[in-house]
Amino acid sequence: MSQNIGTVKISIIIPVLNEAGNIKEAIATTQPSKDIEVIIVDAGSEDGTVEIAQSLDIKVISSSPGRAVQMNAGAVAASGDILLFLHADSRLPTGFDEMIRTALQQPGIVAGAFNLRIDASLLSLRWVEWGVNMRSHFCQMPYGDQAIFLTKAVFQQIGGFPELPIMEDFELMRRLKRIGRIVIISTPVFTSARRWLQKGVFKTTLLNQIVIIAYLLGISPQRICSWYRREKFKKV
Repeated sequence: MSQNIGTVKISIIIPVLNEAGNIKEAIATTQPSKDIEVIIVDAGSEDGTVEIAQSLDIKVISSSPGRAVQMNAGAVAASGDILLFLHADSRLPTGFDEMIRTALQQPGIVAGAFNLRIDASLLSLRWVEWGVNMRSHFCQMPYGDQAIFLTKAVFQQIGGFPELPIMEDFELMRRLKRIGRIVIISTPVFTSARRWLQKGVFKTTLLNQIVIIAYLLGISPQRICSWYRREKFKKV
């Protein structure tokens, strides 16, 4: 990137659907920072998510449902040279903006993400974090809850997020690895433990691994998504 790292604008894109309980805190962690914009991409929230964002003077756009579709819509609306994709239940660390600008200045780096910290005290979640962070560093395969960032030029070069119903972040990383390296910032993003607590840590982790294996075996994302959602919301 030819511009000075202190002047490159970062567009933070947050896809949402009924995230009234999380969105205010997510937005709060983007402030104060330098040369950023926040774009909320709403897929039809009915719980006041949009109103909360608008009350904070944050740009809100509408999109069809689907995280990949929403993030691509946010990228189109973004005016920054760097794109940062943030889940509504994740929290950015202080100084994230300078960390990102510095990381993307490194030779050969095309994208990056942060280490993961899960916001609950269960010992089993420390093992999940360890596994996620090892995979991210050694395999260069961070996932969406680690706040993926890259330049808008690279995002456009690889065609954005593949508009799949599941595994869009996994596929994005595979495309990025073909053109360069992915850096993992050791400072963590904090993410909600809600998806692990809903079904249990072991079952959620196992389910996630089965989904990855099924995808790599060529099972269609639509079929995986249907099965995953059935399992995710099935009563224990």
